[in-house]
Amino acid sequence: MTGTTTEFIMNILVIVFLIAGTFFVISASIGVIRFPDIYTRLHASTKAATLGISGIMIGAFIFLYVEHQIVSGKLILGIIFILLTAPVSAHMIGRAAHSIGIKPWSQDGNTKDEYADALKDK
Repeated sequence: MTGTTTEFIMNILVIVFLIAGTFFVISASIGVIRFPDIYTRLHASTKAATLGISGIMIGAFIFLYVEHQIVSGKLILGIIFILLTAPVSAHMIGRAAHSIGIKPWSQDGNTKDEYADALKDK
């Protein structure tokens, strides 16, 4: 065995982050295709894609640090940027969809819009 135990564990950690990130990105893609309305599609694309991209970038960061002793500030900034901007943009898209009158999907057709009720009470 040419590497140390620490290098082996770090390589396993990189593999785990890359596989988990890939799983989340693929599940986000499937969710965007399969879910019926904009609100559930936003949920799938935001939550899963944010975790997926972050996982892949964390795996890349660990790989660069272990293999080449590079601390990539660009990857750290990318992770922070994705974690901060993706949920905010999805919130704004969802709010815009609600303001133009797109109703949430429900199987029986009876949806209760609590946000609209709260706005009426003000």
